[in-house]
Amino acid sequence: MKIIDLSSGRIQSESGPDVSCGCGGAPPPKIGKPIPGYSLCGFVEGFTETPAGPVPRVKTRLSPKDWAGAALARLGPGRQDYKVSPGLYSVGGAGPDSPVFVTANYKLTFDALRKELSGISAWILVLDTDGVNVWCAAGKGTFSTGEVCRRVAESGLAAVVSHRELILPQLGAPGVSAREVKKGCGFSVSWGPVRASDIRAYIENGKKAGPGMRSIDFPLLRRLVLIPVEVSLLARPTAVIFVSALLLSAIGAGFGASLGRGLTLFYAYALAVLAGAVAVPALLPVIPGRAFSVKGAITGAVAGLFAALFWRSRMIFPEMLAVLALATVLSSYLAMNFTGATPITSPTGVEREMRKAIPFQAAGLAISLGLWVTAGFLR
Repeated sequence: MKIIDLSSGRIQSESGPDVSCGCGGAPPPKIGKPIPGYSLCGFVEGFTETPAGPVPRVKTRLSPKDWAGAALARLGPGRQDYKVSPGLYSVGGAGPDSPVFVTANYKLTFDALRKELSGISAWILVLDTDGVNVWCAAGKGTFSTGEVCRRVAESGLAAVVSHRELILPQLGAPGVSAREVKKGCGFSVSWGPVRASDIRAYIENGKKAGPGMRSIDFPLLRRLVLIPVEVSLLARPTAVIFVSALLLSAIGAGFGASLGRGLTLFYAYALAVLAGAVAVPALLPVIPGRAFSVKGAITGAVAGLFAALFWRSRMIFPEMLAVLALATVLSSYLAMNFTGATPITSPTGVEREMRKAIPFQAAGLAISLGLWVTAGFLR
């Protein structure tokens, strides 16, 4: 029995490994006849015959569907499932001597690599990183030595290429030991450039990194593209927070005052979101402090002070303190979410900051809500 995986364009046999199959309206290789309802991912344009079986050949030009998918992933919807099937893919006229690039199965990462391989014959070995990008997957342990060796073996790569070299992205280095890869599958590891856009120059330079290929910056545009995802993740919690603000505001003050007080508290929350999830990434280089939690606390304190002064006519002093504390700790927490998405932190640094910051953030939140509830009895 064979099972068709429409997402990957592969046919799986119960008695053996995955076998690549055809695309579009043409009969899939090794099947011999069209299958009703059968189709392939739009980025596959055909197949390359190899000693290990047919390998999907991918396009190097992104389609409108690819760009639309990328936009949706940036905005949040479907982000967790925006991935391609792990395995071996070919580009151009890939042959035994063509280089092998290793990447993650997060589709944004996969697309970033393939679009830079226009005019280059190569192989792409996609690891199963659970749909996570290279940098984060290396920190989580899914872009790993074991996964590299496993994919090399399962893809039959040794029979496909005549050389024994893998080109890995430099940002995957925290999760992969080149020495252990060599011992585990017989392939040596070369570390490619940080940015996929430098791959052509890297290849033309004899697989040697030129100036700037070993370092990465974090300019404004790259920081801003992170904002939509972080904000979209707050959609469901925001609804719960709004209702909670109304209920908390009724304690002591009564339900008659709950709407006015609740809206004030919710406005403070909204300002905290702007301070931590928008202002911090946008103004990252100019905000004092190194830790993201500290940067978020600073922008949150500014937002909280603004809220307390702007709505001072409708609040008593404990409420003003509550709003200030709430904006500070929430902004600090939201800003800390960016630590794992930036190239200026390390996995151990992220863990260390979280261990230090979260207790203070939790205490600050408790104090803020305590002041807010207490103020309801003082009105």
